[in-house]
Amino acid sequence: MGDFNLALVIVAVVVSVLVLLVSVYLLINYQHPDDANQAYFPKLVVVLGLTVAVLSILMLPADVANRQACSKAVYSGACNLTLPMKTLWLVVYIVDAVLVFLVIPFAMFYYEGDQDKSVGKRLRTALIWVVASAVVCGLVLGILYGLVGKVDFTVRHLSSSVETFPNSFSLSSGQPCINSSPRVCAASTAQANSLTTWTMRATFPEYVVALTTIVGSVLFTIFGGVGIACLPLGLIFSFVRRPKAVITRSQYIKEATELGKKARELKKAAEALHQEERSGKKGRKFRKNVKAVEKELLLLEDDMKALEEMYPQGEKAEATWAFTVLGYIGKLIFGVVGLIISIAWVAHIIIYLLVDPPLSSFLNEVFIKLDGVWGLLGTAAFAFFCFYLLIAVIAGEMMLGLKLVFITIHPMKWGGTLMNSFLFNVGLILLCSISVIQFCATAFAYYAQATAAQEIFGHTLQSLRGIKYLYKYNIFQYGFVALAILTLFYYAIFGWRKRKPTGRFQLSN
Repeated sequence: MGDFNLALVIVAVVVSVLVLLVSVYLLINYQHPDDANQAYFPKLVVVLGLTVAVLSILMLPADVANRQACSKAVYSGACNLTLPMKTLWLVVYIVDAVLVFLVIPFAMFYYEGDQDKSVGKRLRTALIWVVASAVVCGLVLGILYGLVGKVDFTVRHLSSSVETFPNSFSLSSGQPCINSSPRVCAASTAQANSLTTWTMRATFPEYVVALTTIVGSVLFTIFGGVGIACLPLGLIFSFVRRPKAVITRSQYIKEATELGKKARELKKAAEALHQEERSGKKGRKFRKNVKAVEKELLLLEDDMKALEEMYPQGEKAEATWAFTVLGYIGKLIFGVVGLIISIAWVAHIIIYLLVDPPLSSFLNEVFIKLDGVWGLLGTAAFAFFCFYLLIAVIAGEMMLGLKLVFITIHPMKWGGTLMNSFLFNVGLILLCSISVIQFCATAFAYYAQATAAQEIFGHTLQSLRGIKYLYKYNIFQYGFVALAILTLFYYAIFGWRKRKPTGRFQLSN
């Protein structure tokens, strides 16, 4: 037993170090060249946020392994030698909440501050915004915790009279009590009015985790529901809309000229917006125009990339075109695999969570059987399904950002991601990671039974006063499936069409 626990601790430390190294690798390769050798504090926040988010996903498999460490205990107190998972869960999610609501907003305010101001003024402005936000959040949390921060457990009250212990007795299904007359000690034969509510106050850390989970669940339902469909379908339809052949030089010159005109229009619009920002005009029209310029710039970059693909240049033009074709074939393969995973997710949600009683435990049984084949195979498959949900959240945010005016676009591009986009997406990942864990703990309740995560997310969270009805009636699961189906219909109708070139760009008056 001790050897198993020691091995679990060693694996946890090694995995934590590897996750940290991978986070640094992603930062280095995704960052924009303009952020090289600067913006060190936002970069530190990005690495810390990515590390916490990934570790929080991996903690559920660790929780399952930790439960198995004492499942065959042969002496009293064996479970005291395992990892304190409940404490670790609360620590990780309190850190998560601090990063999302305090540290990341501070880093974004500082990074996006007026570059003409001194460092001290930018720090002071960012600190004022964050302190104001912290005071508001603290007041809201304190008031809610004081008024409704209680847990209502539904229990069955059983009692019986005191009897003298007999010299001999026989208990059976027909005679569950020593006293044969009042059979009130049997839950199966107890009266309906024996059900009662046991109320206790939740701890403040658990309440903070619960409210953070609710906020994350709303975003996860919207972005994740859209992303679970658009992630694989976007890859598949990207293959469908791929360039079929290399264009001629005259066609290339014509298309490049049009893109040059669009680039000059966007540059002129960006300069006009910069002048408005200097003059202090940051109303609704200004924000709308900024969003429009960002969207057009993103589309222009995509058009430039598509044009370069259709007309490869240089001595290795043929090899470049071959790699382009292979890239689209890879998108098709990953899209088909992703579509299978998405269908498995939606099917699992319907047959295990939405149908009462569940038709099958489905993926729970798959993970358990994979664990039987090899100890870490089921754990790896479980972690993969959880990470897939996080990737779907980012894909959904990107799609809705291009379609809806009130959602800001923060693209993640290899070698071209500005630090404010990095911070935004890390904050979104952190906020949704809590909901992903809660979602997975519910969807894979059979696989993750008797864990600390089940205690926090399965019992306390789903019994909190005022919140429990969202989980009792599966509001988030229904919303997730509905948005996934709507996105599927959207791609079936519009996904195969190529985007039409936009006309001359002008700022709205």
